[in-house]
Amino acid sequence: MPQLRVLIVGASIAGPTAAYWFARAGAKVTVIERFPHLRTNGQNIDIRTVGVKVMRRMPGMEEAVRAKTIPLAGIGFVRSDGRPYGIISTTGDPDQQSLVSEYEIYRGDLSRILYDRTATHPNITYIFGEQVASIQQHGEKGEDSSVMVEFANGSPAAEFDLVVACDGATSRTRAIGLGVGVRDHLVPTGSWAAYFSIKQDLLGAGDNFGKAYNAVDGRFIAAAPDPWGVNRVVMIKHQPPTHGRDATKSFREAMKQGEDGLKQFVAQTYRGAGWKCDEVIQDMMEAEDFYASEIVHVKLPHLSRGRFVLVGDAGYAASTGTGTSLAMAGAYVLAGEVCKHKGNLAGALRGYEDVMRPLIDDMQKVPRFLPAIFTPQTAWGLWLRNTVFAFLCWSGILELTQKFFAGSFANTDRYQLPEYEWEE
Repeated sequence: MPQLRVLIVGASIAGPTAAYWFARAGAKVTVIERFPHLRTNGQNIDIRTVGVKVMRRMPGMEEAVRAKTIPLAGIGFVRSDGRPYGIISTTGDPDQQSLVSEYEIYRGDLSRILYDRTATHPNITYIFGEQVASIQQHGEKGEDSSVMVEFANGSPAAEFDLVVACDGATSRTRAIGLGVGVRDHLVPTGSWAAYFSIKQDLLGAGDNFGKAYNAVDGRFIAAAPDPWGVNRVVMIKHQPPTHGRDATKSFREAMKQGEDGLKQFVAQTYRGAGWKCDEVIQDMMEAEDFYASEIVHVKLPHLSRGRFVLVGDAGYAASTGTGTSLAMAGAYVLAGEVCKHKGNLAGALRGYEDVMRPLIDDMQKVPRFLPAIFTPQTAWGLWLRNTVFAFLCWSGILELTQKFFAGSFANTDRYQLPEYEWEE
């Protein structure tokens, strides 16, 4: 049987993970990335549940992740004057995590680990500075023959047996492959986030506890330690949509103005919010690793069309902290089903859908109370949240509550993944 030719679009976490497992399935893999180099900026992410399972099935991967995890023992919540009122700590058990993960790692570091583990494989080729211009599926439904792909930046057109979109929630490849708009199938959450590093120390020398602060109007800011001696900052703004209002329209308009315009928009949103916000804004304007994005869900009726398929945020972005784990699981399951259904791609894609759909539906769920607790809108709501949280921390109830919640969203054994027989 001819060697399977797979094109993967996107060199962030889902792409290299899929490349690893497709190579294990004996496929010839090409990975393209529209940026000219591997992107190493972005927020801190965590690996939970099915993500931990996939990581542990990649020899040496867990050790590599542990070597790059953020030295974060917990997060302390502070008032406007900097006084702490509560702490969330890790559980110490990577299989029963709290809201703070034992596998907390920066997105760029995880991408680098996955890239380094796949870039030298003889069956994997990376091409940077390239993107898809068109996808032409032969046959009525594209199921019985190869796919012709044309590229935008000079690479010659080529045929592939399978095209895998791993290029994020606002995937351009999804729009081309499904014949839809870029924002079709996006479900707004009313939130956006900005990520960057600052040189000033908000935590105190040697402190491995992050700090978090909430202001009215759904504004949240947190700083975490970094091994390189800087603080990594995330700012999250949430506004519930009311009367059909598009809560993130102004953010998207600012994005069109480029990085400087977007920084000005973030600065205007947080200026005068209290705690260290004004100082952070000043440093943000000089940050070279600034990155911001809208927080959305992606919900599709099907994960594939013919020989075009979606993995990770491109197919099922989530706002619940499970996106990385879903992406790693999706990459593993897709390649595993292709290996299992040798010579029957249609059957493999149906198997991928059958395994992933229950995981996606469950892990995309957002508890109704979560936005109100995480990003209160009013001074009264913020005072009430802080008071209740301070009491829960003081009484020890929070620790018990975290163990209960961990069993529902961070227990490694909660979800099962198939075992596959790989070719290499």
